Amino acid sequence: MTPSTKSEPRCVALYARVSTNGHGKSDGQTTQTQLHELRRYCEYKRWRVAGEYVDQGVSGAKTSRPALDRLMDDAAQKKFDVVLIWRFDRFGRSTLHLLNCLETFKKLGIDFVSTTEQIDTSTANGELFFTISAAFAKYERAVTAERIKAKLRYIKETEGRVPGPKRRVEISADEVQRRRAGGESLRAIARSLGCSAMLLSTRLKKANA
Repeated sequence: MTPSTKSEPRCVALYARVSTNGHGKSDGQTTQTQLHELRRYCEYKRWRVAGEYVDQGVSGAKTSRPALDRLMDDAAQKKFDVVLIWRFDRFGRSTLHLLNCLETFKKLGIDFVSTTEQIDTSTANGELFFTISAAFAKYERAVTAERIKAKLRYIKETEGRVPGPKRRVEISADEVQRRRAGGESLRAIARSLGCSAMLLSTRLKKANA
């Protein structure tokens, strides 16, 4: 389906999720009960349902989920005007992931509506919510980046190395034994090879076993 024009009913994508593979939960919440409420909401608003995206038995902590991935792909193709959910925690438990998706929807001109929280980014209150949330997301990303930089500086200053992808270290047991016989310490040899003394010792034990 193609998105609606201003004179047509809004075209909506419904998203539902539960983290259990069972048919129900202790609070009675299932994907079917969520979809039922979302369909009723669309009927009330006279919105047209473009598609239903359901993740069953998938944790909200995962940013990549089969149905959500399809929804994001279809959003990029602008197959709908609105993404409708029952509650924020159904979309995801990570605030940063939710806000990243909201930023993506905003760039695509797609509104986001949560029926339980009564948040609609097409309204003034919804726009305010998005603006404040986006500011917090930007702050959280900046704080995370600073923490990573601080950790890298600490490791460089205290250990004299810059962390990066682990590389395979080729170690010749005969060469190490020769250098040790020449008076070099195991720590000095390990440092020259770019590995830890513990790793070097383990490799030597395996080579001599």
